[in-house]
Amino acid sequence: MIFRQLFDSTSSTYTYLLASRHGGEALIIDPVLDRVDRYLKLIEELDLRLVKAVDTHLHADHITGLGALRDHTKCITVMGEQSGVDVVSMRVGDGDRLSIEGMSLGVIYTPGHTDDSYCFTLADRVFTGDTLLIRGTGRCDFQNGSARAQYESIFNRLLRLPDETLVFPAHDYKGDSVSTIAEERAHNPRLQVKSVEEYEALMAGLKLANPKMMDVAVPANMRQGLHQEEVAKRGWAVDARAAQAMLGRRDVVLVDLRERGERERHGCIPGALHAPYPGLMESLAPGGMLFELANATGKRLVFFCAFGERSAMAVQAAQDAGLRDACHVEGGMGAWKKVVEMGE
Repeated sequence: MIFRQLFDSTSSTYTYLLASRHGGEALIIDPVLDRVDRYLKLIEELDLRLVKAVDTHLHADHITGLGALRDHTKCITVMGEQSGVDVVSMRVGDGDRLSIEGMSLGVIYTPGHTDDSYCFTLADRVFTGDTLLIRGTGRCDFQNGSARAQYESIFNRLLRLPDETLVFPAHDYKGDSVSTIAEERAHNPRLQVKSVEEYEALMAGLKLANPKMMDVAVPANMRQGLHQEEVAKRGWAVDARAAQAMLGRRDVVLVDLRERGERERHGCIPGALHAPYPGLMESLAPGGMLFELANATGKRLVFFCAFGERSAMAVQAAQDAGLRDACHVEGGMGAWKKVVEMGE
């Protein structure tokens, strides 16, 4: 396994790059915008292909690198389903799996620091975001935080992991880089409480100043879905209502870019062709399934995904491959379901 722990000294943020092998697919957790060039250089040096960029929660102390990495690499951006971010490519929920080639991470919903906080498990380690820090815990006094929810997340979820599980947080302010569940249970001063009420009182008494970048970072991090606007301006988008009118037409094929787990959890569109996004470029190359389908039959490719980000990137790639009739469904399955629910 390839594993790199990267540090941004300005915000004291840890970013994690993971892959199962050289030359394979990679995933990055909690990237910082100011460090994106460094990540891209490292990804190139390790001969990796970034396919997913993940934020454990909506950050208030730095601007995320999700959007920049998406624009540079066409990767899938991932956050929790509770996040207030306008658009990301994929939203995960408790119990989901977050997978790339040769690697699958467990998804644990751990609200408390924020109401959209998640942790991710992988074999012998857990990436805890701001929920559980080394000898500390994330603050709970803004962004819909809750000390009671955080207590439940830590004591009833994270501390039930095996004692030897390595703890990799999103931040550290003292120079520590890794701990274990057993260490934190024994030595983390904020976990030496006897009840949730005692934990609430402890957290309420911290009186912490707001992060220096909070007023800039939070609004910036809530606005990630810019790619669809650019695609729509080029006339390569249809709304969900128009897409539903295309059902059954012989000159159109709806192409579902979501992963199998998303389809199982959120449903499918009858008759849609399943072509997961990670294999898109190969499929759109001469000889690839989608390229040959469009050229041999003259069918119009209409891409869709969960919220429209992957399909927006897909239609750009299709246009670049010479498939000029390709378009995508704005807002993806999220918009599709709204139209169905409204009975339109």
